[in-house]
Amino acid sequence: MDLWNALFDILILLTTALILGVICERFKQSAILGYLAAGSLLGPNALEVISSADEVSALAELGVSLLLFTIGLEFSWQRLRNLGSAALVGGAAQVGITMGIGAATAYLFGMPVRTSFAVGAIVALSSTACVLRVLVARAEIESVHGRHVLGILLMQDIAVVPLVLLVTVLGGEGSMAQVGGEVVKTLAWAGVLVGVLYLLFNRVVPRVLHLPSLQRNRDLPILLAIVTGLGSSWAAHKLGLSPALGAFVAGMLLAESPFATQIRGDIASIRTLLVTLFFSSIGMLGDPAWFVQHLPSVLTLVVALVAGKALIIWVVLQRFRLTHTNALAAGICLGQVGEFSFVLAAVGRGNLIGEELFALIISATITTLFLTPYLVELAPRFALTVVKLLSGIKLIAAPTDLTPTSFSTHKADFIIIGFGPAGEAVAQTMAQLGDRVTVVDLNPGMLLKVQKLGFVGYIGDAMNAEVLEHAGIATALVAVVTVPDPAAARGIVRLIRSIAPDVHIIARGRYHRFLADLHAGGAHEVVDEERIVGLRLAALLRRRVGSGSK
Repeated sequence: MDLWNALFDILILLTTALILGVICERFKQSAILGYLAAGSLLGPNALEVISSADEVSALAELGVSLLLFTIGLEFSWQRLRNLGSAALVGGAAQVGITMGIGAATAYLFGMPVRTSFAVGAIVALSSTACVLRVLVARAEIESVHGRHVLGILLMQDIAVVPLVLLVTVLGGEGSMAQVGGEVVKTLAWAGVLVGVLYLLFNRVVPRVLHLPSLQRNRDLPILLAIVTGLGSSWAAHKLGLSPALGAFVAGMLLAESPFATQIRGDIASIRTLLVTLFFSSIGMLGDPAWFVQHLPSVLTLVVALVAGKALIIWVVLQRFRLTHTNALAAGICLGQVGEFSFVLAAVGRGNLIGEELFALIISATITTLFLTPYLVELAPRFALTVVKLLSGIKLIAAPTDLTPTSFSTHKADFIIIGFGPAGEAVAQTMAQLGDRVTVVDLNPGMLLKVQKLGFVGYIGDAMNAEVLEHAGIATALVAVVTVPDPAAARGIVRLIRSIAPDVHIIARGRYHRFLADLHAGGAHEVVDEERIVGLRLAALLRRRVGSGSK
């Protein structure tokens, strides 16, 4: 009976999250804010509709693990190198400096040392989910400030795991020396976990992924992805570590695998479900009545957080010779407290963070997340206005504009979907274009051929939006769909049109009767395979008849 009660609570929570998420998107807010609002409304501090909060929170922890797993899949050494030292070193410096200033400020307000460090860790993080979503929607992820925002967010994501470990250890009993001993012990176990996972994912998993049975049955790779992500979380938990650490390490070790793109796409749906529960469960921690009663304190903290983080990031990035306008714009974009700060606050609740402080942190964090879309939108213009004003009174050098740069982890001008004989023939004619061409196919055997041509290859199902997005469909000029199956080709064309409306699509029409469907789905040009074959057969017949008449 308890199981069905919990299932009903989850259903009510997800339904409310869906409705409020749609409303938020309608008003150009992140759907995440709708999830938070759903939890706040239905939680114990408002309507008290949810009676199975503990069960929901337990499932939500799995959502955090899968989110960290997919973030880990985005990390490859090549990607980190491409971001540059300003983003990476600057990101690490931002986390350290913000944490230090936050801790010092909390200590000046009379908080204990351990609590001060916990508060510093909480305010050091920004929202990867909200900020990147708005930047991508505004096509600013390739701008100068967008590039550095991405780099800093990636470094913050890396910092999540050690910060969770730090807050967990700080919440334990004992002297600072004992705390230091616990940190060393934790790091030792973390090293053991990384070593075991490294051997597993570099020796065992690659062989499993190449098994013919996994390539024939699309369900098996999905199960393998979920088992590796959640299994690593379980292993970390059994060692007394943060489950997020195991998930992140597993994803990072799989990032170099050619199957990483497809794995990311495979678990996207279940990750969306669990992450929605995560944000909704965090929303249940909010207290609307407390927020209204302490509105001045909340707003004061919000202003301090937005202004303080923007200023810190401005100063840090400017030290790496970034222009004032781009550095300040990046700082404004990151002037909020992130979703993983909720995790840190929950870990420190009770032993490190009292209920009043916890309510203040949660209220301020949710408020900064609501402000994020506006901060990202206003950042370039506001930064330029501030810098012009300061340069006018000779406090800083004259500004330069925020010209977007051509930067991304991978940019393809031409994407070939399907690498059978037809796709390979297309690729052969485009060999001189080199890395401007990307190939997407489910067959792992195509990688060697693609690499010999100098192209970039991704193993993945092009019917999955995440696979196409990772392959660079948003920045592509032309997509060539060579998939022979009419239904699959039609689905891929429609998906490309929905997520990249400006891409020119050339599609293969296997059968004449499906040409209209491909055109209706969004293909600009369709090759009628039956007609071409007929014309070729007729040409051969004419040649044969002509030679016979002689």
